[in-house]
Amino acid sequence: VSVRWNDRTVPLLGVMSAFVFAGQMINFPIPGGTSGHLLGGVLAAVLLGPAAAAMALTTVLVVQCLFFQDGGLTALGANVLNVALVGVFVGHWVYRALRRFWRGDQGVVGSAALAAWCSVVVAAGVCAFELADAGTLPLRLALPAMTLTHAVIGLGEALITATVLAFVLKVRPDLLDETNGVKSTRTPFRAVLGYGLGAALGLALLLTPWSSALPDGLERLALTFAFAQRAHPVAPAPLANYAIPGLSLSWLSASVAAALGVLICFAAAWILARSLARRPGSQPQAD
Repeated sequence: VSVRWNDRTVPLLGVMSAFVFAGQMINFPIPGGTSGHLLGGVLAAVLLGPAAAAMALTTVLVVQCLFFQDGGLTALGANVLNVALVGVFVGHWVYRALRRFWRGDQGVVGSAALAAWCSVVVAAGVCAFELADAGTLPLRLALPAMTLTHAVIGLGEALITATVLAFVLKVRPDLLDETNGVKSTRTPFRAVLGYGLGAALGLALLLTPWSSALPDGLERLALTFAFAQRAHPVAPAPLANYAIPGLSLSWLSASVAAALGVLICFAAAWILARSLARRPGSQPQAD
């Protein structure tokens, strides 16, 4: 799977990374004292293609790890495998399979929603096998706990994915990976770049303070089976726990930290895409 670098995919990789980071900041509660958040693998794959989507999500995970002490260096490889590879490629395969039989805009939205749900559940199942292989928790406990909880979280993932794609289909259908090259006469891509980054910043600034404080699916499992305390930070991250040092208002601190994360993700993904586009043989093309 390759990426066709051009004036569309380079900035869109930055926008998608920023948007996914913002979406992952907003936890929604589910029954059982747990919360979930967007993973964004299928959403990114439908817009960018699976290879670029994997780069976008990897960028988000690295930024979360290095700047916000979220996930940790020792877990980074597993997080990239589960979210950026399994979540993206399994979700994309399901999406493409469904699209063979489900045509039109409804097929795009419906196929993506089902694929998004599958991607979350499969990624959770892979995580359960990793926990068992590491000796952290027996598979007979980890697998049902992870998959059942994330089957519910996946409903939120499916709803968010369907909502965003339905909006994109109305305003800029040419942004979908499968219609790459179709020109729009309504809005120049520079405006999409501004609107996309603006939407990500808006989500981060306005909705982060309303994010659920309940633990997510994996955190709940760690608390229930008492292996959460095994994690110990080696060195503090500059914005650990998504907070600005010295800023006393917790809601403002979280919003500003989220906005900084959005900008860092955008810049990191843009730089990555530009460097890859300039490599010999990449032959960037304009839309």
